[in-house]
Amino acid sequence: MKRNGIIPVGGLSLFLILFVFAGLNGMAQTQELKGAWLFEQGARQHVVVMEDNYLTHAAFDKSAKEFVMTSGGPFQVVDKQLVVNVEFNSEHQEEVGETKKFPFSINAKTLTIDMNGNQVPLSRIDEGRNPLAGTWRMTGRVQDGKQSAMAGGARKTLKILSGSRFQWFAINPETKEFFGTGGGTYTFQDGKYTEQIEFFSRDSSRVGMSLSFEDKVDNKDWHHTGNSSQGAPIHEIWSKIN
Repeated sequence: MKRNGIIPVGGLSLFLILFVFAGLNGMAQTQELKGAWLFEQGARQHVVVMEDNYLTHAAFDKSAKEFVMTSGGPFQVVDKQLVVNVEFNSEHQEEVGETKKFPFSINAKTLTIDMNGNQVPLSRIDEGRNPLAGTWRMTGRVQDGKQSAMAGGARKTLKILSGSRFQWFAINPETKEFFGTGGGTYTFQDGKYTEQIEFFSRDSSRVGMSLSFEDKVDNKDWHHTGNSSQGAPIHEIWSKIN
C-alpha cells in the first residue's frame, strides 16, 4: 500500500530481493551449462556447446564422414528454461529469428532437455575450462604483413570453443543464410593449437584431418596462424563476442 505516494520500504525490498535472486539463479544455471555436451543417437552424434551465452548444436556421423545439421544462437536461462534466439539453422532456415524455449534439468554429468515433449539426455564432455574457451568472431586478417579489419555487417564467421570442442560457422542472421561449418576436438598448449576435424559441411574429405597452428591471445584478440585445410597460409584475428 502506498502512503503519501511512497511505496513501503519492506515491500520494495522484498521485490528487489526476489528480482535479484531470480537473476542470480539464472546466471548460476548458465554457468552450470557452460562447456560441451553429447547425445548419441545410434551412429549419429549430437554435440551441444554453450559459451559466452551462445549455444550451438551440431549433428554428424563421424565414421561415415556425414554432416547432418547445425543450429544455434544467443541464449539465456529463464525459469528453468533455455531461451534461444535462433541466429542460424542449416536445416530449417525459416526458424532463424525465432525464440525457442526448452525446459531442462541438470546434474553434475547429465543435462536433460525437453524437446517437444521428448526428454533428451546429454552427457557432459567438458566444463569449458581452457584459455581459448568462449565464442569468437573473425574480425581481421594479416596478409603480406599488413593487418586488415573485416566489415562488421550482418554476415559473420563465428567460432565457439569449449574445453575440448570447437565449431566454426559462417552465417547471415538478417538474410537467414547459412554458408558452412566445421568442427571437432582441439588441444591448446604452449601456444600450439591443434584441431582434429570430425565434421565439415562443405567437403567431407577433410574429416579426420589434423591441423596445427601457432596461436596466442593478445588482450581480447586471438591470433590464429598456420595453414588451412587446403594448405593455404592464414593469419586470422578473432575477437570475443560481447
